[in-house]
Amino acid sequence: MNKRNKKRDLLSLGLAIALLVMLNYLGSFVFHRFDLTTEKRYTLSDATKKLLKNLDDVVFVKVYLEGDFPAGFKRLRNETKEMLDEFRAYSDNNIEYEFINPIAGVDKKQQNEVCKQLYDKGLDPTNLEVKDENGTSQQIIFPGAIVTYRGHEMPWQLLKTQMGQSPEAQLNNSIQSLEYEFASCIRNLTVNIRPEIAFIAGHDELDTMSVQDIADGLSEFYTVRRVVINEQLNALKKFDAIIIAQPDSSFTDKDKFIIDQFIMKGGKVLWLIDPLYTSPDSLRKNGGTLSVPYNLRLDDMLFKYGARLNPDLIVDMQSSVIPVNAAMRGQPANIQMKPWIFSPLILPSGNHPIVKNLDVIKMDFVSSIDTVASKGIRKTILLQSSKYSKSILSPVRVDLRMVNMPQDEKRFNNPYRNVAVLLEGKFESLYKNHLDPKIAKDSAIGFKEDGVETKMIIVSDGDAIRNDIDYRSQKKLPLGYDKYTNQTYGNKNFLMNCVNYLCDDSGLISVRARELTLRLLDKKKLKNERLKWQTINTGLPLLGLIIFGIIYTIIRKRKYTS
Repeated sequence: MNKRNKKRDLLSLGLAIALLVMLNYLGSFVFHRFDLTTEKRYTLSDATKKLLKNLDDVVFVKVYLEGDFPAGFKRLRNETKEMLDEFRAYSDNNIEYEFINPIAGVDKKQQNEVCKQLYDKGLDPTNLEVKDENGTSQQIIFPGAIVTYRGHEMPWQLLKTQMGQSPEAQLNNSIQSLEYEFASCIRNLTVNIRPEIAFIAGHDELDTMSVQDIADGLSEFYTVRRVVINEQLNALKKFDAIIIAQPDSSFTDKDKFIIDQFIMKGGKVLWLIDPLYTSPDSLRKNGGTLSVPYNLRLDDMLFKYGARLNPDLIVDMQSSVIPVNAAMRGQPANIQMKPWIFSPLILPSGNHPIVKNLDVIKMDFVSSIDTVASKGIRKTILLQSSKYSKSILSPVRVDLRMVNMPQDEKRFNNPYRNVAVLLEGKFESLYKNHLDPKIAKDSAIGFKEDGVETKMIIVSDGDAIRNDIDYRSQKKLPLGYDKYTNQTYGNKNFLMNCVNYLCDDSGLISVRARELTLRLLDKKKLKNERLKWQTINTGLPLLGLIIFGIIYTIIRKRKYTS
C-alpha cells in the first residue's frame, strides 16, 4: 500500500515538474503581463508599447528620488520604479535606471554645487516641509530624473505642482503623468526627423524676444523657424504647424489664402489672437486707456472654421494682482497689491489631455470665444473664465483707479466664458465657390476647397504666449512669470501641450487623460484608531498561525493514532 502511494506521489511530482518546465518554455515565446488594478494603472498604452518595441539602444534614467521621504513621496518613488520596470519589460531590457540621493554624504558647499548643476540641467528643486507629530522640518529634494540616450539627455520632472491643489492631489496627478512624461522623453530623444513649426511674422506679431521662452521649449522637440509669408504660395509648404502670436495689423487676401490652403492640406494652426487693442503705454502713462477692435481681417476665416472671437473684454474676480500706491497725495509711497480684474487667472478644469492637471494660466485683456455651426467639425472647450466673471463689449474703458473700487460679485453674472477652443475635423475652405474658375483649376496653385483631417486651437489672448523681458540684462523671463508676485503660472505647459497635441501623430498625448483614483486614509480616524489597527495587523496573523498549528496537530494526531 505504501509502495503504491509512493509511486503515485513520485509520478504526480514528476508530472508537476514536467508541466512547469513546459509552461516556462512556452512562456519564453509568449509575453503577457496581467494588470488586476481597477483603473488599469499598470497597462501601458498601445502608442507607448510601440515606442518601446522600436528602441534599438539603451535609455538610461538617473532618478534623483532616493532618501528618507514622507509617505507621499515614497509612493511617488515606488510608482516611478514600477513604471520603469513596466517600460523595461516592453523594451526588451532597453530601459536601465538607478535611484540616487544627489546630496547624500556631501558637505554644504558641495550640496549647493550639486543643486546648481541639477537646476542647470532643467530639474526644479522642491523645498519639502515634512510634518509629523513633533513639528515640521525643511528638506530640499529634486523630484526629477535625467534621461540619457546615445549621448543626449533630457530632464524629466516627476512632481507636477498645481496652485490650489492639496499635496496629496498633486502627488496623485504626478503619478498619473508618469507614463506620458517618460514616453515623451524617449520619443523626443529617439526621433530622427523633427516636425517643423513656424512662427508667422509680417503682421506685427510678437517679436522674437517676446516668444523666446516658448520657442526655446519647443526647440527641444521641433525645428522652430520664423517665417514671413509675404504672399508666397510655398511659404508654408514644409511646415507641420504654424503659430500666429498676437498680430496687430491686417492680413492680406493672399496671405489668408495661403494659410487657408495650408489648413486644407493638413497643416495645424495655433491662433493667439486679441480681438481688441489695449494700449499698455497709455495705461502706464495716463492711468487709463480705451480698448477698441483690431482690423485683422481674420474674423471670416475663423467663423468659417467654427469659432467667433467677440469684441469684448472679460473681467474676472479670480484675477492676478498689480502694485498700486495707496498713499494720499504728498504722503510717502504705500505700495499695495490689488486685484486687477482685467488679468483673469484661468484654472483648467477639463479632462482633455491638453489641460488635464495643468496649473493656473494667467491672461491679460482676454476676450470671449463662441463656437458656431461648422459641418463635421468637433469642438472642445479647453479654457474658461471663472464663475465670477463677465464680458464687457467694446469700446471698453480700462482705468487703473478701478482697483480701488469695491467689486460686487453679483455684477459678475456672465460666468464661464470660453477663452480657448480646440477645433478638429475636415475644414471647408473660406474660398470655396469664391475663386475664379481659372485660379481654382490652376495646377500650380493646387487649390483644395475641402480639407483633409486636421486640427487647430484658438486662444483669445496673445499675451498668453508672451514672456516678459528684463531690459537691464536684455534677457527673457520665464513664460508665465509674474514679476509682481514671483509666481510662475502654467502658460508654458499649456502651450507646449497645445503644440504637442497638434503635432502628435502617435496618439501618445492621449495618455495624459488617464485617471487614477486617489485613495487617501482618513487622518483623523487613523490617529484615533492607530493602536487598534496596529494590534489587529500584528495579532491576527499570529493568531491565525496558532489556530492553524493547533488544527494541524489535532488532524495529524488522529490520523496516525487510528
